[in-house]
Amino acid sequence: MSALSRVAAVTLVGLLAAGCAKFTDDGGMAPVTDGVRREIGRDAVKISSPEDMRRARERVQSLLAEPLSEEAAVQIALLNNRGLQAAYNDLGISEAEYVQTSLPPNPAITLNRTFGTGSFVEFGFQLVGNLLAFATLPARTEIAKREFEEARYRAVATTLSLTIDVRRAYVRALAAQQRLALLEQARQTADASAQMMKQLGETGAANKLDQARVSAFYADLSVQVAQARLAVTTSRETLTRILGLWGSDLAYRLPSRLPVLPAAADALADVEVDAMRRRVDLIILRYEIVTLAKSANFVNATRYLSFLELGLGFRNEVETGSTGEQTSKNRYGIELGIVIPIFDTGQARVTAAQEIYMRAINRLVERSVNARSEARVAYATYRATYDIARYYQSRIVPLRRQISSEVLLRYNGMLTDVFEVLIEERERINANIASLDALRDYHLAVADLQAALIVGGTVPPSGVINTTPPPETIPLGL
Repeated sequence: MSALSRVAAVTLVGLLAAGCAKFTDDGGMAPVTDGVRREIGRDAVKISSPEDMRRARERVQSLLAEPLSEEAAVQIALLNNRGLQAAYNDLGISEAEYVQTSLPPNPAITLNRTFGTGSFVEFGFQLVGNLLAFATLPARTEIAKREFEEARYRAVATTLSLTIDVRRAYVRALAAQQRLALLEQARQTADASAQMMKQLGETGAANKLDQARVSAFYADLSVQVAQARLAVTTSRETLTRILGLWGSDLAYRLPSRLPVLPAAADALADVEVDAMRRRVDLIILRYEIVTLAKSANFVNATRYLSFLELGLGFRNEVETGSTGEQTSKNRYGIELGIVIPIFDTGQARVTAAQEIYMRAINRLVERSVNARSEARVAYATYRATYDIARYYQSRIVPLRRQISSEVLLRYNGMLTDVFEVLIEERERINANIASLDALRDYHLAVADLQAALIVGGTVPPSGVINTTPPPETIPLGL
């Protein structure tokens, strides 16, 4: 081999090695962690070792030691939800695929030894390499790299979607618990009234109609309490599942009341612009369109040349004559294998790539329109639920409390009957529950507004074009 050939070979090997991607130390999690912390101020952690699991478990235990706040619930889900960990495993798979794609194809070598008639012996070997895979390696590596970056954004979107689901489940569980407490308190009052009415009936001071009305009121509240207990169980279990808790962790404690209504609602200048700038699902689709454009160009470039293989061979023939003299012949050769595009001209692959690309554009346009609408609706709902909850707390509940006091005074003064007292008590209870529901709806609207601004409803599906060269091979022989 000449000096120039050696230099060329060393240079080629160096370039191929330099183009090979390397695994990251954290499985590609650094951008995911930064993106999640930037949006919600929480830590996203991939558990990949027993030590990671131990640290996560210790932190979960410390958070469960106190009554569970909403932010603590979010952090527990980030540490303990195995579905989220599976999404991070998908990210690791994407990184492995990226690294695999960046590797040059391994050459194949075949050895043979042939025995003929007489004293004929032949030995040979052949080195075969996929030239098309070598030639397209940079393009395929760039596409795989972008798909890996897209997978990182998908991991961010999955994480943020999970935190939104945690907030919704937390609010519903807390509201169900508070609703049960309100009904339990009302039932205790109704029970005392029923007992007093029974005693009055025994003395003849209360008629049977009044006794029946009070008993029916107590029975109705008992049914509502049973329904509220079931709602507490189901909503708490929903929260438990999303937190990934089981065993002794099921004894976690929740605060007794929902967070109070803030003094004023936040005023957002332009929610549409904010959503278009921040929503991760839109970032994913924009990123995907560029990746698909590169993939479509790749498919079009390899439309006719879908297979190209080069073979370098050496063959040594040894023949022994009748006198015992051996003659040796060395033969060298080169062969090129190519698929002739007679029947498959690649039109189907090109058309599929173009359709996939246009599908991604249409998905982005559709989701962008929907994102604007979702942001407007979420903000309008946020402001409306705040105003409704504020009105209940400042006007309706105080008025009902005042009316109940006045009706009770009139009843004590024998100016009204039991029926009117029960009607007013029922209205007061309903007003308190409606006020609680309004407060719950406000907190759910806060979570929905956050979802509309940062992640949307669902993570968009991937629309990847296959850029791997066809797997068929042609045996080359000298």
